[in-house]
Amino acid sequence: MSLSAGSEQRSEASPEAGGKARNLHVLTAAGFRVPEWAVLGTDVFAAFARSSGLAERLAKLLADGPQHGDGQTAAAPGAGDPGRTAARTAAEIAALLADAPLDEAVTDAVRRAYEHVGGGLVAIRSSGAEEDGAEHSFAGQFDSFLNVRGLDDVIAHVRRCWASGFSERSLRYRAQRGLAPSASGVAVVVQRMVPAERSGVLFTVDPTTGATDRFLVSAVYGLGEGLVSGAVDADTVALDAVTGERLHTVVGEKRERYGAGAGPGCEVRPVAEADREVLALSEEDLTRLHGLGVQVAEHYGTPQDIEWAIADGELWVLQSRPVTGPLTGPADRKSVPAPAEEPRGQPRIWDNSNIIESFSGVVSPLTYSFAADTYAKVYESYARALAVPPARLREVQEWTPHLLGYFHGRVYYNLLHWYRMVRLAPLYPLNRRVLERSLGVEESISDELADTLHPFTPRPGLRGRAHQVYRTAVFARRFLTMRKSVDRFHRDFYRSYEVFNNVDYDALPGEETYRRLRRLQRELIEKWGPMQALDAVILLSVGLLALLTRRWLPDAPEWFTWAAASPGEALESAEPVWALAELGERVAADDEVRALLERTPDDEVYRALRDAGHAEVLAAVDAYIASYGYRSPDELKLEVPDLHEDPAGLFTLLRGALPGSGTAPDRGADADSYLAERLRGPRRWVYEIVRRKARGSLADRERLRFCRTRAFGAAKRMLRALGRDLARSGAIEAWDDVFLLRLEEVRGAYEGMIAHTELPDLVAVRRERLAADAALHAPSRFTTHGAPYWSGNLERAGWSATAARTGARELRGTPSCPGVAEGLAVVTDTPRDVGGGILLAYRTDPGWVTALPSASALVIERGSPLTHVAVVARELGIPTVVQVRNLTTEIRGGTRLRVDGATGTVTVLADPPADTTPTS
Repeated sequence: MSLSAGSEQRSEASPEAGGKARNLHVLTAAGFRVPEWAVLGTDVFAAFARSSGLAERLAKLLADGPQHGDGQTAAAPGAGDPGRTAARTAAEIAALLADAPLDEAVTDAVRRAYEHVGGGLVAIRSSGAEEDGAEHSFAGQFDSFLNVRGLDDVIAHVRRCWASGFSERSLRYRAQRGLAPSASGVAVVVQRMVPAERSGVLFTVDPTTGATDRFLVSAVYGLGEGLVSGAVDADTVALDAVTGERLHTVVGEKRERYGAGAGPGCEVRPVAEADREVLALSEEDLTRLHGLGVQVAEHYGTPQDIEWAIADGELWVLQSRPVTGPLTGPADRKSVPAPAEEPRGQPRIWDNSNIIESFSGVVSPLTYSFAADTYAKVYESYARALAVPPARLREVQEWTPHLLGYFHGRVYYNLLHWYRMVRLAPLYPLNRRVLERSLGVEESISDELADTLHPFTPRPGLRGRAHQVYRTAVFARRFLTMRKSVDRFHRDFYRSYEVFNNVDYDALPGEETYRRLRRLQRELIEKWGPMQALDAVILLSVGLLALLTRRWLPDAPEWFTWAAASPGEALESAEPVWALAELGERVAADDEVRALLERTPDDEVYRALRDAGHAEVLAAVDAYIASYGYRSPDELKLEVPDLHEDPAGLFTLLRGALPGSGTAPDRGADADSYLAERLRGPRRWVYEIVRRKARGSLADRERLRFCRTRAFGAAKRMLRALGRDLARSGAIEAWDDVFLLRLEEVRGAYEGMIAHTELPDLVAVRRERLAADAALHAPSRFTTHGAPYWSGNLERAGWSATAARTGARELRGTPSCPGVAEGLAVVTDTPRDVGGGILLAYRTDPGWVTALPSASALVIERGSPLTHVAVVARELGIPTVVQVRNLTTEIRGGTRLRVDGATGTVTVLADPPADTTPTS
């Protein structure tokens, strides 16, 4: 016979403890301040039912009892008692439980529970097996009793709790939800009463609307019984979920206070007039409650309904349960806070949907400032290439330096400026829609707002229209000759790149390396501008393809347009995948090399190959690194070493490339077969013309992205050399401190615009700030007004330290490549061998392509069907779903999933074992 106590250090509560006791166990084990408690499990009730001879009688009464929510029996004709109602069944069971004798073992269990909590005043609470669960809360269905004193009264109220497990309301509750009646009864919690001065309820979500940006606190004087019953008009305070700032306050009348009396139950006393008119909680109380709510919600991973009390200055947690739905009690109707006033000033929309493919997570100041400087130069050059006149170009130069934002170490698109950039090309209404799909943004801006966004002030009259026609003609020429332009740029780029790449920058004086960095920006980066017309070509051609698909193939699945536009030719940026596969075959052919790779830590494999004399394999590894060493995870983040500097990551991926490492998923349908069955004749000819343009443009984009990878790689080598030069000169303490400087500060060190003595202090401040920033949960999209860091903009946007799980069993995203796969989820933030599992990531970058061969499916929280890895996954035929909201919050590693790349669904088939590591 079990007796579980709050002080026991067990990994989990007994199954017989019931929902309420399970939650108390979780809270206690997590270190929250919970009044001492013990639970009499359902096995205690079972022993009581057996020893008193009630077990068979209970089973018969429940079998004959009501099965419908209307209180009428659902028994088959001739079975049981067709006239029995829920009320009659409940009354008979209550009478039986009140009169049946307790044997010595059961009485001793109740006594030990009472003694464990210290005797005196206790609460006796029912704890049903399914109570306080995520699906069924059973809230208010079972009885609880306060201020019970003495063993005899405790035993009497334990009986009453047992009876409430079979009450009319609980029987109806079960019937309404299709739950079979159960003779197992309920567990009973015995818990020490605290002499509460103030009590209440804390919701870590608005229970009336489901809004997660605020907490709601309701409070009364004395015990919380007056609040729970609705008898006392409580105070209600809305708190900002992130900052704890008070958003809205309603001071209730609080005419009465519930407290302990002479016997069981509560004694009601009046509250002094002065106390009624003020908030029952101090600012310190609200701060503590906000902190408690954050901690409890983070611990459970889902919004919580927390009962609390304050006694002798201590904040106690009485119980916590998941918020299962909107509440409609009298206290809740008064708790809807007034909407917080938006700050004034210029609105900006910040979105990281696509940029995280290049700059994920916390990014160093040097990486951000180098990227922002590059984007500004490239898109100003793009405007020049589209023949924007000098007077209008000055307006363009006002926003191109601000295409990117930097918030708590994260990079975001300043989204409205990107709409302005798209409008440099013709067919803006179509292009902006495709822009939203290609970036993977969560929502479109309104047509009214879109119409106000111009790259420069439109010129009125005939001259304005004439210039618009001229720019359209310039774009049309670039549209028709884009492939030749890309070929020419590609050829010129590699001619210059070879000059920059074949230099030992550490052997040069710092000033010479700095001079070559400036030259690289001019020759490789600033000349990139005309190539950005390719993005406009992609938007236009893919947009036209989607338009033709909607008109001529109205029943086409969502994945079809992206599959039809897939390049379908040997992508240069996919070459690392094939090269890695060849390297894997070479390794697999040599048993000794394969065994060495499989048993040696990544950071020791290279040396082990050398020491073992495997010169040919080592030469192949060196050749791969020489050709593709810049294609690595986070390749555009200057602070992250590439494979040239740290080859360890290559060996992680090489294991996944060994023959037989992956599994073959069901690839599903393909675009060519779909077209062959449904589109013929002139329409097919027109469709294929547009399709060829889209496919060729996407292939060209991948070529240019590989050029970008190499340009950033060369710049990375230079900036690292500059860091070592600054460290030698004493300007910074360690060479890698250079990443905590901005590009303009590095320039200033060599151009005489900043004193070297300033740099160490800047480094120290930013290192501390970035460490704190890394702990924050960053929203994917938010809006600011005025100065973005001020007026509560970021707090209101949802920057916080936690992200709560909802327990969803099916998630939906954007289909990217059809096919079905089942397997175990591998949730990771770095590309690696996933052993045939389903690869789940918050974001990816081009360096992830080498992890694809070992994955049976790919699911990405952010990004779009046109992100690099999604394009390559389609070429490999890997079922892919992107833009799956809350993916890495909801799904833990080891979860068994079914991924359908055609419908965009990710279905949880089985939860992971309790000891499964959630991420890797």
